[in-house]
Amino acid sequence: MKIETQCLHEGYTPKNGEPRVMPIVQSTTYVYDSTDDVAAVFDDPTKGLIYSRFANPTTDVVEKKIAALEGGAAAMCTSSGQAASLLSILNICEAGDSFIASASIYGGTINLFGYTLKKMGIECIFVEHDCTEEELSAAFKDNTKAVFGETLANPALTVLDIEMWAKVAHAHGVPLIIDNTFATPVLCRPIEWGADIVVHSTSKYMDGHALQVGGVIVDSGKFDWTNGKFPCMTEPDESYHGLVYTEKYPAAPYITKARMQLMRDFGCYPAANSSFLLNLGLETLAVRMKQYCENALKVAQYIQSTGKVEFVTYPALEESKGHELAKKYLPNGTSGVISFSIKGGRNAAVKFMDSLKLASNEVHVADIRTCVLHPASATHRQLSDEQLVAAGIDGGLIRLSVGLENADDIIDDLKAAFANI
Repeated sequence: MKIETQCLHEGYTPKNGEPRVMPIVQSTTYVYDSTDDVAAVFDDPTKGLIYSRFANPTTDVVEKKIAALEGGAAAMCTSSGQAASLLSILNICEAGDSFIASASIYGGTINLFGYTLKKMGIECIFVEHDCTEEELSAAFKDNTKAVFGETLANPALTVLDIEMWAKVAHAHGVPLIIDNTFATPVLCRPIEWGADIVVHSTSKYMDGHALQVGGVIVDSGKFDWTNGKFPCMTEPDESYHGLVYTEKYPAAPYITKARMQLMRDFGCYPAANSSFLLNLGLETLAVRMKQYCENALKVAQYIQSTGKVEFVTYPALEESKGHELAKKYLPNGTSGVISFSIKGGRNAAVKFMDSLKLASNEVHVADIRTCVLHPASATHRQLSDEQLVAAGIDGGLIRLSVGLENADDIIDDLKAAFANI
């Protein structure tokens, strides 16, 4: 199936007399005929449903659909995008380990990686997103277990050279984890370019309607965990009577371990109703992404023409940074998100945003409605000046998330706000 069809049909196929729409299984518990049956599922949670902290039939449908959309072997939903990023690292890193990440990633992820994981004894080594192969390779240490980057960075909109980062990661025997939130599998499928793990904040384009907070981790099923660097995958897990993940679950040992260990212990699993709402968004994802991209390109061209901005970053624009990489990885569009810096800095940016009428000033992005955010005041507020620069952010920077309104109406709203500064 092509991706437009997958959005509608993957994950759930009703049988004779069953509901056409995926049902909500609003239950935390599942009944078994005998104590032995329950014991067998606790020995191997993949054999059945234990408790909705592990898995749920409604969420299972969504996991299968997203895995198919990304071209992966299996997926696990989480209660937020941050939880997905956290578990993607904790699944293979422990105290004393390190991993590498692009410095041009979402501010909340920088906080998670640079501060919280540091307290847990895991070091994040930040490198520039546009580093050379040699520079990326030089950042590795003997204890480095993974590499992490974003297809389209939030909010700098830098484009990652996924193929190059995958090449270097694999040369050092570690997986590449890609946050594909802004691109979605409609615009880019990182696994096809060498990524091993893909994460999303499903709260964004996948949901699209600002209805649920969620995340997902997709396992490509392609990485060789038996190369000697990952005893957590190849040595007995005493919490499951000594099973070895690569031996018992060769198709997708990474995601199976994440569910059986981390989801068991952290319990950051989405509610069934949240998964139902997410699935509604997924059903229209392919259609919406095309319109977001069409609207955003028109809006970006207008902003560029005003003479009131220092720069516009929208990789689909020929003049924008990242355009050449976007032609390779994102030939069908670069999402609905635009970053631009207003002349006059922070004060001008704040006045501009407060003058908007149609666009909402809110802490969200990738919605069906146009919204704006001042990253230095909000999502990246905790970053130091040096970290802000590394993330491509200055005081005048505005993140504009173009919605599905008529593009002319969006531009008229921007024109009125520009007139106020």
